[in-house]
Amino acid sequence: MSDLISGVDNMSVTEAKSGGNDAGRIAEVKAWLASQFDAAGKDVPEFEYTPRSIAHLYNLASASQAKTQAANIVANDFRQKAVEYRAQAARIREILENVGLAQESLPSNVVSSAQVLANVANFLNIRDTELSSFLVAMGDLSLRKTGVEEKRAKVQKESKILLDYTRKAIARLTYLKRTLAQLEDDVPPCEAQMENWKTNLAVMASKERQYLQQYSNYKALLNRVGYTQDISHGMLVEMAEHRQDLEKKTKPIMDTLRSYQDLPPDKALATLAIEDKKRQYAAAEKYLEDVLQSALATTD
Repeated sequence: MSDLISGVDNMSVTEAKSGGNDAGRIAEVKAWLASQFDAAGKDVPEFEYTPRSIAHLYNLASASQAKTQAANIVANDFRQKAVEYRAQAARIREILENVGLAQESLPSNVVSSAQVLANVANFLNIRDTELSSFLVAMGDLSLRKTGVEEKRAKVQKESKILLDYTRKAIARLTYLKRTLAQLEDDVPPCEAQMENWKTNLAVMASKERQYLQQYSNYKALLNRVGYTQDISHGMLVEMAEHRQDLEKKTKPIMDTLRSYQDLPPDKALATLAIEDKKRQYAAAEKYLEDVLQSALATTD
């Protein structure tokens, strides 16, 4: 029935609609329905013959008749072949009987062997019992067996590889689960440490702003007092050493000047002594000035 329905689906619906009201088609449909239900031993049910139902039933009847005709052709062909096979079997049986090889005169083991041979021939899908046919069929079966064995070996190899991959994947998954659990356990301490770092970072940022402000204040102060890059600790130490040397050199002169305070009140001698000390003092000042100038020149 499904074949008939598929045949109806393949028909042209337009062609059926064009003659939907044709009385000839209605008659054909009724005749086909009567033949089908009579074959089943039932009466045709009552229904309304509409253009649509007539079109579908006509297509169904056409497909059914076409398939029935095709089936009759195939059946007739099979009947003809069966007649030919029976005739050939009768000729072969007559030949075997003439040579004394009738089935009734053969031993049971020979009949069994022949039956087994026939079954093997049917199994190998060969039309005769020639040795060459059996060898070819066995060779083909061996090749197919070899192909199946190769495919089986390939599948087994692939299965082993997949099994190995699966085991590695399971081991990897177990390791990842263990690592995940360890990381989850490490989360609370890390969060506490991060909070501590955030607090320290805020404190350090505040200190940084404070130090930058102090640096700016100190820099402004140094600019106000005239500090330059030339004034450094090394330069100050060197100038202090020169000052100490000059103090050592001028100390005897100052001691001599202080000793003049004890001179007698002789105006002429005092005048001469004062003039002498003035010359010595002027020479000392000139020497000190030269030393300072040389020190400044060396620093530049």
